[in-house]
Amino acid sequence: MTKQSKSYRAAIEKIGEETYAPLAAMSLVKEVSTAKFDETVEGHFRLGIDTRQADQQLRGTVSLPNGSGKTVRVAVFAEGEAARAAEEAGADIVGTDELMAQIQAGEFNFDAAVATPDQMGKVGRLGKVLGPRGLMPNPKLGTVTTDVAKAINELKGGRVEYRADRYGIAHVVLGKVGFTAEQLAENYGTVYDEILRMKPAAAKGKYVKSISVSATMTPGVSVDSSVNRNYTESGE
Repeated sequence: MTKQSKSYRAAIEKIGEETYAPLAAMSLVKEVSTAKFDETVEGHFRLGIDTRQADQQLRGTVSLPNGSGKTVRVAVFAEGEAARAAEEAGADIVGTDELMAQIQAGEFNFDAAVATPDQMGKVGRLGKVLGPRGLMPNPKLGTVTTDVAKAINELKGGRVEYRADRYGIAHVVLGKVGFTAEQLAENYGTVYDEILRMKPAAAKGKYVKSISVSATMTPGVSVDSSVNRNYTESGE
């Protein structure tokens, strides 16, 4: 059993077993964060879906109004005019065969990948390598596109991916502890709305069962799942 630090136990005691309004939850996460680095804040949405069923999958992307706080390195598989557009838009790596060779050699100097449709015949061969790392371009996520500049701007500007795991829990980045509580609450509200909007039609019963937020090194804080984007302690 992992031994909990004194500061972690103190954080658990301070949080207690209460359920907090979004803004209060964000303030509390910031308060109990004691790490010497800018921790990532995540939302954890436990949903009433069975992801073993094809019609109850939940996956997509959402753009956070205040960004994610993360520097995203973007690789683009493109040639010709699309490659030039990618470079102008600030892509970190642009290429085709050379980029594929780097990946096959185990070099992953990027956090997200974009590809033009004409390159997917080649990129598809890297599925077993890119897929497990969550780096495979996907048209449903907007990363297989002819408008590479738009995709790059969205990825670097704060677009994050969400995907429900086998337990029906979607873990989503909300920002950094260095953000204000209001910024985190606004990002949370945008994610909350998106997850509600994308509810699988086949889902039965209560959809949002529980929500918690936490930073990298903190315990979870329970959030009132009936409120999406309030910015007051009282929920008004």
